[in-house]
Amino acid sequence: MRTFRKRTPRTLALAGAATAAALLLAACGNEGSPSGMDHGGTTPSATGLATGSGSGAPSAAGAFNDADVMFAQMMIPHHQQALEMAKLADGRAEDADVKKIVAAVEQAQDPEIQKMKAWLKGWGKPESAGMGHSMAGMMSEQDMKDLSVAKGKDFDRTFAELMIAHHEGAVEMARTEQKDGENAEAKALAGEVVRTQAAEIAELRKILDRL
Repeated sequence: MRTFRKRTPRTLALAGAATAAALLLAACGNEGSPSGMDHGGTTPSATGLATGSGSGAPSAAGAFNDADVMFAQMMIPHHQQALEMAKLADGRAEDADVKKIVAAVEQAQDPEIQKMKAWLKGWGKPESAGMGHSMAGMMSEQDMKDLSVAKGKDFDRTFAELMIAHHEGAVEMARTEQKDGENAEAKALAGEVVRTQAAEIAELRKILDRL
């Protein structure tokens, strides 16, 4: 005949505490935190891919192809040259609308450069494709020299002419990415390049018409 041990109040209390702890642990595993984060559903690697692993600029999550890589590798130096052209406006540009274009270029393109560098790092690809001045719209050394010695209205006119050609090259590369790319974030950036730089081309042409 089996005998049963009498449970003391202390035994019952310990059992109740253990049960409560188990229920609390299960609740934490199944419900989101007050901030909306699900601690059990996102792995560190998935978070790192989406946020750039603390690199300061987001990595492009999801699949990518050679067109995405080429777009970033080509657009980085293209943007860098646009920033060089914009810096030359300091102390040389005279037209207020030219100065607005310069400010817009500086505000948009440096963050885009950092974003594309982070993408390439996340994809395990080098930043440079070795294309150099063969890319569409890139200025030659003589073009940059001519811009650097121009001042006032002459600078404004030269800057507008060169930046139109430069932007047209960027729009061409961006449209290729929209057509051939696979990564959603890279294609979205390409769409932004087309939208903003096409608008700036139109504005620069208006500036030329009145200079």
